[in-house]
Amino acid sequence: MQKFLGARSYRLYELAELVGGIVDGDGQTLIRGVAGIREAEPGEITFIANPKYEEFLGVTRASAVITGRALTAPKPVIRIDNPYYAYLQVLNLFAADVAVRYPRGVHESAVVDPSANLGQNVAVGPLCHVGKNARVGDNTTLVGGVFVGEAVEIGSDCLVYPHVTIREGTVVGNRVILQPGVVLGADGFGYAKNGATHHKVPQIGRVVIEDEVELGANSCVDRATTGETRVKRGTKIDNLIQIAHNVTVGENCVIAAQAGISGSTEVGNHVVIGGQAGVGGHIVIGDRAMVGAQAGVTKDVRPATVVSGYPAREHDVAKRLFAHTAMLPGLFKRVKELERRLRELEEGGRHGPSATNDR
Repeated sequence: MQKFLGARSYRLYELAELVGGIVDGDGQTLIRGVAGIREAEPGEITFIANPKYEEFLGVTRASAVITGRALTAPKPVIRIDNPYYAYLQVLNLFAADVAVRYPRGVHESAVVDPSANLGQNVAVGPLCHVGKNARVGDNTTLVGGVFVGEAVEIGSDCLVYPHVTIREGTVVGNRVILQPGVVLGADGFGYAKNGATHHKVPQIGRVVIEDEVELGANSCVDRATTGETRVKRGTKIDNLIQIAHNVTVGENCVIAAQAGISGSTEVGNHVVIGGQAGVGGHIVIGDRAMVGAQAGVTKDVRPATVVSGYPAREHDVAKRLFAHTAMLPGLFKRVKELERRLRELEEGGRHGPSATNDR
């Protein structure tokens, strides 16, 4: 895990006040950086939220630990109900000291159409293209090599990394992060077959990305055939995700790497989709549902339901089926043995002593 060593140090009690935790031990302990529990050195703070890492508490070199309320540690700690979130807050504190500062203004190699509207304190980096009638909000950063198409709208305080493509008519909200290689508004995958020929269906809709969404590297959100493809507020999308045309993804969802969502599917709010899961088209996934990694969703998922496997079933059912499937080789062997014994019994009955007595 990367270490963050800030420009200044903090006393442990100061960090506890920041996160709303309680100090157990020496509150004057000086903290100059943040690191993972296995990599931490003296002067750094770490955290433990998963019980499987408790074994490292006795050997970590960290000067302090952020923990849950009940965990015992042999060094100063900050106790709090949500240690992972508290760690995030401390990490942000130190990361701010080492964050990359991108120059404000328009780089000389960038191309900005005269009709484009750039807000205050915008950064347009090297080799960026901002098209006709595009709008970029205040404090937004286009790092470099970013393509912003005609009539695109990008909100304020966004961070757009290199090689992102935002095609015409796309709307991006405020405080959105687009990691390298994201493509918004590529044509949806639509063809009509006539005879042996596939004819392309024009994709004349748009993509809408609401506030505080993050899209991981090389993820794609396709434009709608008509209407819109929408990713709602607060949703976090990992790398290599495909969201097809006319999909709606609800608020505060989490979608892990290499998942794919087919066209016209509706994903509710607070849904979690595991890595490499596949979701068929025209499906509804209810609020707070969870889809396991590598699941294949072929029908609607009820709200607050956990599904896994292929085809995806309720998780308890899928676990039983998996367990039974694992028993099949043994069962097959037993059946073959029973068949062999049955054949021997049948053959013995046919060739054994006659039922009549010749004496």
